[in-house]
Amino acid sequence: MTCTPKTPLKILTLAAALLAAGPAFAHHVMGGGMPESFADGFLSGLGHPVSGLDHFAAVVAVGCLAAAHRAGAMLAIGFVVAMVAGVALHVQGFSLPAAEGLVALSVIGLGALMLRKRPLPAAAALGVFALVGLLHGYALGESIFGAERAPLYAYLAGLTVIQSVVALVALNVTRMLMRKSPDAVGFRLLGAGVAGIGLAIFVQQVVPAV
Repeated sequence: MTCTPKTPLKILTLAAALLAAGPAFAHHVMGGGMPESFADGFLSGLGHPVSGLDHFAAVVAVGCLAAAHRAGAMLAIGFVVAMVAGVALHVQGFSLPAAEGLVALSVIGLGALMLRKRPLPAAAALGVFALVGLLHGYALGESIFGAERAPLYAYLAGLTVIQSVVALVALNVTRMLMRKSPDAVGFRLLGAGVAGIGLAIFVQQVVPAV
């Protein structure tokens, strides 16, 4: 992969545009309303994680990091399972203070891991993915809290489908790019972008409270 001097500028410009748009539509797949049918729940599950830039960046980062491991697909699916468990915890009434701030910090952490020269051992990566998945799932569970059983199950199904697809696509694209560009410059640029997204969202969370 060829990295020209203009590439970082293009990446930063795109990230800035997404960040500007993100707060306007994040977490409002159903217009802010509670899903009332199976179809509504499924569509909400499909759209919710990709409508919030922090959640989308986390799933992409997990797929990219998992690409370094032979069992990468299983690691990515482990993240998805943990995310579903996080939704279930929220729905069951478990309370996690400052969840959105923790979610933003987790995105920063994933981006920082992408900047490492050596990948985490598989067991450590699974632990990180499980923790991040639980945090993001808990945050996503807010939109479905109090829903009836049918839309809730549909939401979980849609959530599982979209997260798995995004993570596995990111994994396979990363492996393809690594074969073409072993120096991993593009990978680290993406990691810096992920960390920047997390930092920007964390600042959005903290500044209003100051």
